[in-house]
Amino acid sequence: MISKRYTIRISKNKNLTAFLTKLKSLGTTITLLTITDNVVDFRTDRKGVRNVRKYRRRYGLKVKITTTDRDAGLAALFNSFRFLIALIIPLTLSFFLWSVSVESDVPEVAERIEGKLNDASITRFRPLYLIPNEDEIRRNLMQDDPSLSWVRFKREGASLTVIPMLSPASDIDTGGDGPPADLVARTGGMITRFALSRGERKGHTYMTVKKGDILATGTLEQGDKKVVVGAEGAVYADFWVEYKFSLPKRVQYMVQGEEEVEFIFQNPLKSKKLAESWKLFTTKRTINEISTEFELVEGMETTIILELIKNQLLAEYGHEAMIKDNKVLHVSFDNDKVNGTILFLINDNIAMKRPIAKETEANE
Repeated sequence: MISKRYTIRISKNKNLTAFLTKLKSLGTTITLLTITDNVVDFRTDRKGVRNVRKYRRRYGLKVKITTTDRDAGLAALFNSFRFLIALIIPLTLSFFLWSVSVESDVPEVAERIEGKLNDASITRFRPLYLIPNEDEIRRNLMQDDPSLSWVRFKREGASLTVIPMLSPASDIDTGGDGPPADLVARTGGMITRFALSRGERKGHTYMTVKKGDILATGTLEQGDKKVVVGAEGAVYADFWVEYKFSLPKRVQYMVQGEEEVEFIFQNPLKSKKLAESWKLFTTKRTINEISTEFELVEGMETTIILELIKNQLLAEYGHEAMIKDNKVLHVSFDNDKVNGTILFLINDNIAMKRPIAKETEANE
């Protein structure tokens, strides 16, 4: 609540200095003191008015007391029910999530992320205290989605922006334009699924193949004739990969710090836009990232190290690859390094193109 303000006007005389000194000794509030010709003006509060009236005759002063309209108007504003309502509404709204968006150049990824956010009830108008922390949201979004290498978040006030970061594409060339070709195995494994768009499969699911075996032929037989059309598509298989790694014992990473909420008051009388005049408070939320580190020790083989290697391996193979099983063969700890070997059972597209020989095309 703002105290009522008064303007005091005193005709100047020889006792004025002693009078003002007396007021200050009593703790009287004196602001905006001005001296014009033989008149002294200043502002004070209700207590100051009582002191002025009490001592003006003792010092033989002529005093004029008037109410300051501006401060009285502000006092009326802050004491009114409208002010209380205008204060409660923005404060209440600041505790809800007002905007959720996904920033991605790939529409399919953005649509998939939005669907997971909706399933987790991370939507507009949801109370902020019901929104999970960022680590939990990130874990939910990246689960069963190897196309994501990381998920960043940007919080501004009551708005949340999700920024998915895609895993680097695999260097293996399994398609593209070129001469007619057969599809052959780039590594050995057991076939689990054919996904051909052209050509004829050779073999069947659950059949074991070796590196270089033909998975799908691009040469079709029609009676006595052979037609070269080229094979296109993918053939998925399970295969084991032995992965050797070397990691520093001390791993640095970034973690989310505490959220800071700042309430900023804005004077409704100074608002240039009528639509914003009701907003007395705006909130600014900031979350700082803190650099920290932890040390890899024995006992973290399956809890920390294995998960780190899984993410690294999936980033190397691409979003189609899937890890189905693993076996830790060897892990050793020395002064500053952790070395080891892990066996992974991976399901991925093993088909690559091999151009059809010219003599075959000539015999069509």
